[in-house]
Amino acid sequence: MRRRTIIAPVVAAIAAAALVTPALAQKQKPAPQPPPAKAAPAPAQPQDSGDAAYAAYQRGHYLTALREAKQRVDSSGDPKAMALLGLLYAQGLGVPLNDAVAADWYKRAADRGDREAMFQLALFRLLGRGGPRDPDAAAKLLAESAKLGETAAAYDLGLLYLDGREFPQDQARAAELFRMAAEAGNPEAQYALGTLYMQGHGVPKDDAQAARWMGAAALAGNVDAQVEYAIALFNGTGVARDESAAIGFFEKAARRGNPIAQNRLAHVLASGLGTAADPVQAAKWHLVAKAGGEADPALDVFVARLTPAQRADAEKAAKPWLDALAGPNKP
Repeated sequence: MRRRTIIAPVVAAIAAAALVTPALAQKQKPAPQPPPAKAAPAPAQPQDSGDAAYAAYQRGHYLTALREAKQRVDSSGDPKAMALLGLLYAQGLGVPLNDAVAADWYKRAADRGDREAMFQLALFRLLGRGGPRDPDAAAKLLAESAKLGETAAAYDLGLLYLDGREFPQDQARAAELFRMAAEAGNPEAQYALGTLYMQGHGVPKDDAQAARWMGAAALAGNVDAQVEYAIALFNGTGVARDESAAIGFFEKAARRGNPIAQNRLAHVLASGLGTAADPVQAAKWHLVAKAGGEADPALDVFVARLTPAQRADAEKAAKPWLDALAGPNKP
């Protein structure tokens, strides 16, 4: 992608299928939680209109971008310039933040067929920015934006149909929308579609399709997908068994702070499955995963049986991670 979608941080992640782990019982990820009522969308990147206004925006020259965009609107009624004006007012860049004015500019651009403006206006309607909440109008705007090729709109609309709060739940429709965005290269949609194939929700259960889409998202850097794909590789579920590749994905996700990956990595390093055993590193990752909420009594026993020197080395190696988890206000 890697432009973050806007609803993705607001609507909680999809519940993943039970994870079959090396030497561990199955675990279930938390179910989706309701979105915050007043979550503010993150800054969006406007589409490149190839003009001076966009170039100024890219350089952080917001007053120049504002002036150039207004001139372009006055001279040609350019919807891309209108969308840029919407963004500037929505984020208070060069002008005071003004949701009503931003919504007006987004609407003008959307009425002229700009898919990015449709997407942004849909978020305003959904979150009640610049006017009352209107989920039905938001859904129509997201659907139209998706038809025009806005992958973030397809993905976010799919989340809403999957969630079942704003609209009646429709897992098959969610899968269609995720597929549209996934085939266009959206990693979050690839992960979501892979999850549906893992669960058999909205599509037939298919381990091979689940692994295919999880693999695509994992290669694109989606951390949750890296964990799921690593587990599939380790167990040969829907893909040829490859413990070495699995460990590589576990390590990538572990280094990015995923406690599940840290726990799985600790297990393989403790057991020497698919890699050389490393008790100190195994203990280190267990301590980090445990601090992140991934408790594991079996690994507690493993660490307790290490020599004092090994435990000291593991604690030293884990300390930077533990300090980061504790944050700047730790006692």
